[in-house]
Amino acid sequence: MILRKLLFCCLMLVVSETNAQENTFKVMAWNILHGANDIENGKENAIKIIREINPDVILMVETYGSGLSIAQSLGYNFHLIAPEGTPLDDKNVNLSIFSKYPFGDRIDTEDPFYLGGMEILIHNKKIRFFSNWFHYLPWDDEPEKMGKSSEELLAWERTGQKYEMIQKVLPYLEKFTSETDSIPMIFGGDMNTPSHKDWGQQTKHLHNGLVVPWYSTKVLEDLGLIDSFRKINPDPISSPGITWDTKGINDSHRIDYIFYKGNSIEALKSDSYKAFLNEPFSINNKEFNYPSDHGFVVTVFEIK
Repeated sequence: MILRKLLFCCLMLVVSETNAQENTFKVMAWNILHGANDIENGKENAIKIIREINPDVILMVETYGSGLSIAQSLGYNFHLIAPEGTPLDDKNVNLSIFSKYPFGDRIDTEDPFYLGGMEILIHNKKIRFFSNWFHYLPWDDEPEKMGKSSEELLAWERTGQKYEMIQKVLPYLEKFTSETDSIPMIFGGDMNTPSHKDWGQQTKHLHNGLVVPWYSTKVLEDLGLIDSFRKINPDPISSPGITWDTKGINDSHRIDYIFYKGNSIEALKSDSYKAFLNEPFSINNKEFNYPSDHGFVVTVFEIK
């Protein structure tokens, strides 16, 4: 009887683990910097890093001709966010999406350099994925030292191309976030902005006493999009999640994100990786020269 109970418990553990694997998937958002071509063997090292992360879906920024060969090396389906008929190795195209799962309908926008998407069927569930890049201007390494109030910083944030491009892609985000009861969405990439969730009361001592509800991320939250990293790691002090940092300059910020919305998906785990261009990067006890100036974000989701 004892042996039978032990066998039953072992079987249930195996079944539970199998079910968990069948209902989860991993998403990576990464700006690879100029197609990972800025250092020797950069593309090869990008391939090795992706292999160690082993994501199911990659939301890639600065693809610039390298995406197709990276996807083929790793066995992913590849979608270039560009007008239909564009060569898949076009060196002028910014955004792309990789997937281990089958693609559905493409989601085109009038500004594919900044936003585009693809439907992907994961565990028999249709999910819309969007790769995104917000313009970096206006930018300051230390906004808290610009001598501006919170209100003045918010006004300054709206003076550059970032705000202009958000206005152009906002109608698409409004449309697809309104449909997430039936089709969930995941939206990620390099947004070139700090988060309002990292500039609250808890962190104002780090920001010259300022609390700044940065528009570029707050507008996404207002649409119901959830910042997956900050959802799982709510404390910005213990888990800053920095993805942009230049040695010798005080410019550390979390500017790469994976957002999501939909009652049928939930973030289970999210990690942020900080790294430096052409310096050793260790993962899974393996070391590679890092090919980008951006770190990356990885979030594991559950289909409920």
